[in-house]
Amino acid sequence: MAPPEVGALEYHERTKHSPQSVRTSGHRLDFDNKPTPYKVYEALSTRSLSESVRPPQQSALTAVAEPAPDGDPTVVPDRETLATLCYYAAGITKRIDVRGGTRLFRAASATGALYHVDLYVVCGDLEDETVAEGVDLEAGVYHFDPRTLSLDVLREGDYRGVLADASAHDGVAAAPLSIVATSTWWRNAWKYRERTYRHAFWDSGTILANLLAVAHALDLRAEVVTGFADAPVVDLLGIDPEREAPLELVAIGAGSGVPDPPSVAPIDPRTAPLSPNEKTFPLIHEAWSASVLADGRSADRWRTDRPAESIGTRGGDDGERIPLDPVDHETASSRPLHATIRRRGSCREYRREPISFRKLSTVLDRAVRGVPMDVRREDDPPLSFAEPYLVVNAVSGLESGAYRYHPAEGELELLGRDEFRQEAGHLALDQRLGADAAVCVYFLTDLESVVDAFGDRGYRVAQLEAALTAGRLYLATYAHRTLGGTGLTFYDDAVTDFFASQVDRTSASQPSSQFDRDAFARTPMFLYTMGRPANVT
Repeated sequence: MAPPEVGALEYHERTKHSPQSVRTSGHRLDFDNKPTPYKVYEALSTRSLSESVRPPQQSALTAVAEPAPDGDPTVVPDRETLATLCYYAAGITKRIDVRGGTRLFRAASATGALYHVDLYVVCGDLEDETVAEGVDLEAGVYHFDPRTLSLDVLREGDYRGVLADASAHDGVAAAPLSIVATSTWWRNAWKYRERTYRHAFWDSGTILANLLAVAHALDLRAEVVTGFADAPVVDLLGIDPEREAPLELVAIGAGSGVPDPPSVAPIDPRTAPLSPNEKTFPLIHEAWSASVLADGRSADRWRTDRPAESIGTRGGDDGERIPLDPVDHETASSRPLHATIRRRGSCREYRREPISFRKLSTVLDRAVRGVPMDVRREDDPPLSFAEPYLVVNAVSGLESGAYRYHPAEGELELLGRDEFRQEAGHLALDQRLGADAAVCVYFLTDLESVVDAFGDRGYRVAQLEAALTAGRLYLATYAHRTLGGTGLTFYDDAVTDFFASQVDRTSASQPSSQFDRDAFARTPMFLYTMGRPANVT
């Protein structure tokens, strides 16, 4: 019997945090049962990538600023390209000694540093004239192993047509290679339980932000594809969606087309146990299952059959507008993308010192320009499904208060003047980082409108757009030597209430002492904070 399906709105409501839910959860971490952060195949051949990584030299601010999927059509990806993409998206970039042991950190941030998102590669022959017979990596389906910087060989042969057929997307149909991101639920649910379905898109979003930036730095076309039939991808990778499920495809490069899909024989490669007692949380799979698409035609209809108006965004309010003041290209930080990714961390302590308005402006200007996703149209605003709302507590030249960012105009809209450190700490799950940060950036969406337009799969898109943009904020932040940032979780309805009350303060139609959460109709998808790290002078 198939498991029941739980719609996106019900799932979101059931996984909200509140002060009461956090106090009464009773959840305790069982460190003896903590899952390994790696998927380890026991009997597959491998292809090493360790000698092929080429650090991308383009500046990080330039690499994150370009939302268009177009690249140089003459640039053909090879094994070195693939190694660079995988390493700087999901590879191990830091080793830090902690209490007698060594902790390994990856290129992109992940909730709880649990690293539950894996990358798979589906490619044709990747050619290189400098190697024997001209083929640098044979066509196949591969799993990227960050432990060894290698590829596990799942299938030999060209299976790109399976993804093209499942997605009915021109970019996938022409790509020399595509990357599939998946989540292994238990590796995150060990700590976060049912909220893992949210975290799947948070964590894949920050990984894909790196991946897109690296592709841009290498002059490669790259586009995120969220609409595809799920079952063919599951079968191609040989995974069980109750344990591990596909999230997104990313088409890399341009070509002349892919061959017709071959038959896909079942595979069930053995993997090492994740922990002594792997547990399941049915709500995760039920929410994922409610959003699956049946075939390529369904994916194409889902992607294109949408209202003409914007989905998750709202019109302007009545607040004072403050133009951003970003630096120009010539004077911007020139820190290379590879050095920025290696420097990036998740700040664990902020100084209560101001950051400059120009640096905040530059980070927002470069990072919040929209992301290349299959559901976006050319006339869409920079963000189609989520909007940035800010709590500003320490920015030189900018009043403390609540703001809404309008990326198309490059303007901040003042919602309310005040110091909100206490409120910022409370909203961020009563974490000191929220109170100490110079700026808290919340991505809010009209989730009911998104689900009405795109069905339950729209929840994936809203979460992903917010997380991908936050991933770009990470990179733009760490391109500056004196800045740091981190993502935090939050009390959902408290965030909605706070910004609803601030929006009502700018409206002459309602008394400032009242607000209507239902009229505001925004719920938070992601929280990113930035400020002055305590360990940087």
